Amino acid sequence: MDEYPRFDLTGQVALVTGAARGIGNSIALALAHAGADVALGLRDAATAGSLPDEIEAMGRKALPVQMDVTDLGQITAAVEAVESQLGRLDVLVNNAGLGPSDLAENVTEPNFDLTLAVNVKGVFFASQAAGRMMIRQGYGRIVNLSSQAGFVALPTESVYCMTKAAVAHLTKCLAVEWGRYGITVNSVAPTFIQTPGTEPDLADDAFRADVLERIAGLHRIGRPMDVAGSVVFLASPAASLITGHTILIDGGWTAR
Repeated sequence: MDEYPRFDLTGQVALVTGAARGIGNSIALALAHAGADVALGLRDAATAGSLPDEIEAMGRKALPVQMDVTDLGQITAAVEAVESQLGRLDVLVNNAGLGPSDLAENVTEPNFDLTLAVNVKGVFFASQAAGRMMIRQGYGRIVNLSSQAGFVALPTESVYCMTKAAVAHLTKCLAVEWGRYGITVNSVAPTFIQTPGTEPDLADDAFRADVLERIAGLHRIGRPMDVAGSVVFLASPAASLITGHTILIDGGWTAR
């Protein structure tokens, strides 16, 4: 009989970008809970807060690394630090992202460039740096953070939507190229999640009511751990035949 599916990550090493807060913070904790040692990719390594202590309290190793994903040198140095201090890299979660809101006719070039630099360029080069190591290992799991915004249009978010659609397609491209090395590449696409970044918008009663109505299946705002569960699954042996796929974590938003 075939082996039963395994969802644990015992003995593996993961790197999560943008791990300081919100979804990235929850993903890091969930990966540690599943058994992985976790490197925390941070734009400012001093912002790790209590996260390393929480991970180490689970009996796992935690390694904060300086990793501004707009800086190729920092990306390379961070991945090298993971290899030198934790021995290998099995899982990369490209979580770092941003999306300044503005009407399309008012978008500025600096905001356009910054959004692409973090959401697309950063994802590609972090994947490249990790992918090179994973190719040598003959094994790896890459999970990208896309968004439902890559599949539906959100007013005032044209550039953000464009970048998240690009992440979903890049996921397919890398999956096809790197599958022969034992590497899977997938992405998750959340709806609005209750995080420090979305808190100001969701504090507006009319906006919150509209979001709840559009989340047509479940009518609730998502929590960071709702996203983390799918990331752990895609990183686990149970998802070994899934690659090039984007899982929508949208409560039914795109179903209607």
